[in-house]
Amino acid sequence: MHDNPTPPEAMTYREGAYVIDTRSGRLAQVMGTMGPRVQVRRPGGGREWEVSPQALRLATREERAAAEGCAECVSLRALQRAAVDGGEKCRAVEATVAVRRHVREVHA
Repeated sequence: MHDNPTPPEAMTYREGAYVIDTRSGRLAQVMGTMGPRVQVRRPGGGREWEVSPQALRLATREERAAAEGCAECVSLRALQRAAVDGGEKCRAVEATVAVRRHVREVHA
């Protein structure tokens, strides 16, 4: 029997996942990790901020749907996710730029 149990592992999130920063209630997308911290950004762009994984939770389907926008947003983000999941860095960057351009030009 152990006197000092190991704390549970923090949840890990893949790049592009929608999460909620429970400290502020803000919806964000995971951009990457820096050491023990997770870097997140508002969907569609903006300034990144760092959060401990313990302060994040996955966004619900309803929270994601509210952020996804129009059909073109959904399509562009699906292409982005496929490129990221496939490890195609150049395509992932191009898809990310396309998503941000669309959000800026159509939903600004």
